[in-house]
Amino acid sequence: MLTFSSLLSLSTYFLHRMTNNLHASGVAFYNPSSGGGSMLENAGDGFGEPLNVIISGLSTPAALTDVGIVNYARAIGFSEECFNIHLGGLMSANLGDGNGWVNQTYELRQDYDNAGIGTCLESVVGGNHFRVFRQNGRSANSGALFLAVSQEEPATENHNPVPNGYNIGRNNLVAAAVGITNFDGITYSTTAENITGLLPPGSEGINHGIAQDGVVTLLQVTIITVKNRSYGS
Repeated sequence: MLTFSSLLSLSTYFLHRMTNNLHASGVAFYNPSSGGGSMLENAGDGFGEPLNVIISGLSTPAALTDVGIVNYARAIGFSEECFNIHLGGLMSANLGDGNGWVNQTYELRQDYDNAGIGTCLESVVGGNHFRVFRQNGRSANSGALFLAVSQEEPATENHNPVPNGYNIGRNNLVAAAVGITNFDGITYSTTAENITGLLPPGSEGINHGIAQDGVVTLLQVTIITVKNRSYGS
């Protein structure tokens, strides 16, 4: 029979494991190419779209969960798809973490300042959007979120990226994110760092042949208050 002290030790062990998983490996991200992955998601036509924004694995763990990324997205002007209806196929990414090619976790669209139904407008007239992929395999468990961001045409143009749409989409998302933002009582502080060398600039292998500048922006997201109280208090 397990004693109270044994149960307490087991509880402490599992709590420690859960905490480690939340913080993953304590690095911002791992370069997917180091583990046989790619900084291009698979668009399903032999080409890919750039993973041009990374939310650091050193961000507040709660911001990196499924619920957390959706709330953060709403704080920076994005929300879930119109009535949660997804048209078209899912895209996949190999983040070099040992999980191979994994479908997107979420696709989030510009909500035009209305988190409830604004993405329905984006589906019609176009706007910014991004897909989310999590780096959490055993061989590279950073917990970072890799985003494929692009500014897209309206539905009449099949939501194809606008000219220079990968750079424009990234830049607009970063501009909305940096600084202090909030949604539903949670306040975030976000900093950004541009990184080169992960993506070669140009249009080779890029979906729709749209060139991009090779810049990947690393965001570090810190939750500073929840319901007007300092985070963790």
